[in-house]
Amino acid sequence: MRILAGLVTAGALSLIGAAWATPPGVTEKEGAWIAPDGKPLYTFVRDATPGKSACNGQCASNWPALAAAADAKDDGDWTVVTRDDGAKMWAYKGKPLYTFARDTAGKPATGVGEAWPLAKK
Repeated sequence: MRILAGLVTAGALSLIGAAWATPPGVTEKEGAWIAPDGKPLYTFVRDATPGKSACNGQCASNWPALAAAADAKDDGDWTVVTRDDGAKMWAYKGKPLYTFARDTAGKPATGVGEAWPLAKK
């Protein structure tokens, strides 16, 4: 009976851990997501369709996508989006994630605005 209880507990803990998984290198600071390069992550209000990026061309130059590896897989709230150019990027709760080209790693976000809120947990 103890073995069964231990297996149930281990299974429950692994499910809890999976729910908190993040893409490699992504961290959280004060409730906001931070990219592996240390820059804040943003969402774009024009990304109205879950799992679809509306930021292409010059927009993508100013607001680089949080790139995902070609073999990246969805994990809980974190999903992989295929961009119009075929590149993969990460989304959190269906909202694609971006950095701002003018931000500096480890410094406060400078791109926050009505169209570009910080990505929050």
